[in-house]
Amino acid sequence: MEGMTIIVKKTTQLIAGMIFMYGIYVIAHGHLTPGGGFAGGVIIAGAFILITLAFGSDFFKLVKEEMGTTMVESIATIIVVLIGSAGFLLGTKIFFNNYLPKGIVGDLVSAGTLPLYNIFVGMEVAASIFIIFLSLIIFKEESLK
Repeated sequence: MEGMTIIVKKTTQLIAGMIFMYGIYVIAHGHLTPGGGFAGGVIIAGAFILITLAFGSDFFKLVKEEMGTTMVESIATIIVVLIGSAGFLLGTKIFFNNYLPKGIVGDLVSAGTLPLYNIFVGMEVAASIFIIFLSLIIFKEESLK
């Protein structure tokens, strides 16, 4: 897939970083405000999709074999399950128990394990949606040959 015009590329350079940072903000504040891991992951995937559309699929030097995004997705999923299992294994007998100190209500670090879940769910969702997008690109390029 080829990139777009210089205007689209420059606009993408200006906007993609802000979109990515907003996704991180939504993930980090997910336990305090509406949003969280899923919503932030979709926003981050949108930033990567915008970059891919503007600069073309060659920008990330994509290959049709195993990629870094599938590795990120797998590792994030395993970490979420391990954090959830740790609550079960620490003697509470409750899967996904909030076993870390909760802190002061309203502070950024105030929800125990919930921010950790948001971070790794956000990574998993961003990687999954970006993989789906890349699969559609690969399918389109293969069908045109």
